[in-house]
Amino acid sequence: MLGAGAQGAGVAADMAAAGLDVTVIEQWPAHVEAMREHGIRVHHPGGEAVTPVRAIHLCEVAELRQPFDVVFLVVKAYDTRWAAELIAPHVAADGVVVGLQNGMSIDEIVAAVGAERTVGAVIEMASSMFDPGVVTKQNGPDTAWFAIGAEHPAAAARLADVQSALARTGTVEIVDDIRSAKWMKLVANAGELVVSAILDLPLAEAARIDGVHDFMVGCGTEAARAAIADGSRLVPILGLGDLALAGPEAYASALLGEVLDVYTMPDTLTTVLQDWMKHRHCEYREINGLVVDVLERAGQPAPFSRRVVELAARIESGELRRGIENLDRLLAAV
Repeated sequence: MLGAGAQGAGVAADMAAAGLDVTVIEQWPAHVEAMREHGIRVHHPGGEAVTPVRAIHLCEVAELRQPFDVVFLVVKAYDTRWAAELIAPHVAADGVVVGLQNGMSIDEIVAAVGAERTVGAVIEMASSMFDPGVVTKQNGPDTAWFAIGAEHPAAAARLADVQSALARTGTVEIVDDIRSAKWMKLVANAGELVVSAILDLPLAEAARIDGVHDFMVGCGTEAARAAIADGSRLVPILGLGDLALAGPEAYASALLGEVLDVYTMPDTLTTVLQDWMKHRHCEYREINGLVVDVLERAGQPAPFSRRVVELAARIESGELRRGIENLDRLLAAV
């Protein structure tokens, strides 16, 4: 597990508890030391569990001697390339790297380890981490959802192994078109992640404000149009069946509804808001920024996503503070 933030640590704990041989590699020193001393403490809907794990610092990767059969890459989208290059020498010849992240990171992983060792993945569950060694998971195995797929036959041959490992955490579907499936997750992320963070509100609370839900759907619709412009298709994710036949706006609206109804609790904070609370850079360029770039190349407008990118950049530069006072600035785009 390369990257042990809220999502990576929670999944690693599930796998270790099931008896899998798990190594956790993490760049936050205090977190590594906490995992070594106390294991991973996970608060989840059913209670609490503490699971011992083998945890190592990023600098200790160079000391590894035994190659990994499966590497789950659970870092921010903007960290994909260097993380994939770091772990490439430590992946078995028939092993795979699974990009368990937001954003369209497949090609960056392929560049580092080859298509024959690359598995794409979609993750849908809510988790948070503010203290080293402690994770709060808001989805149990009954609602956490994953999709995995590969574009090379050699990597596809390992999908059953990846599915078996991830099944400790939630439902895992093997899909034929993982690139399209990842775009569909970006459709959901484009509407929720940065928008609620700009307002400094939990996702559910932000979506209830007049105009914000429609703005979120607008962002998702643009992302769906970007997916099509990029050569992908609207495909079912999260078990939503034939919804893809409804078109970009209906798809985006229904997908956001599913995220709000099934995967969101009253206090759910998006990963972007958690990043900003920790004074960290977020993935706005890899989510809404990608939508703007793809639609611009296709000669199509993206006013919703462009406004999100503009406000996120101003917040990260210190020009603006996140907060409800940004509401009018956000909605003025439309």
